[in-house]
Amino acid sequence: MMRYLAVLAVVLAAACSPTQRIARSNNLIRAEARELVKHGEQQQDAVVIDRATRIDTLAGDISVDLSQVEDKTPAWISMLQWWGMALAATALLVILWQSGAFTAIRIAIGWLPRRKVAQAEMAVDMLDPSRPEGDREMVATMRAQDSLFDAAFRKAQERRKA
Repeated sequence: MMRYLAVLAVVLAAACSPTQRIARSNNLIRAEARELVKHGEQQQDAVVIDRATRIDTLAGDISVDLSQVEDKTPAWISMLQWWGMALAATALLVILWQSGAFTAIRIAIGWLPRRKVAQAEMAVDMLDPSRPEGDREMVATMRAQDSLFDAAFRKAQERRKA
């Protein structure tokens, strides 16, 4: 399995920039052609000099043409990039939510749920001696706003009666 992942990584890395690979190979070809010209001059071989000069000229034309070429990312790689970004964003949100950091961020920016604000206001009113709200109103508000709390409250009442 690891071998297949390594091969995939090498293939993806090799496919990164075809124009750079072409330019590198072209430069190597030109260097070899110049070496052949030097060798032909030392050996006084006109055929080698002529052909090496022609190779150097053709490689020079490739360099000029290559400047007008741009890399194109295959569609499947673009799709993998988008999926990767979406997965990373989802993972970040899950980590923030599960660690409690998301709650801290929400509190810091003042984004509080309406239910919690209503419960807090009822608790403040209940503690204020000049207000008529009491414990029963607080419990009624909590039961009305949270169905899970209401179900747990009913179950607790049934256990007390039994």
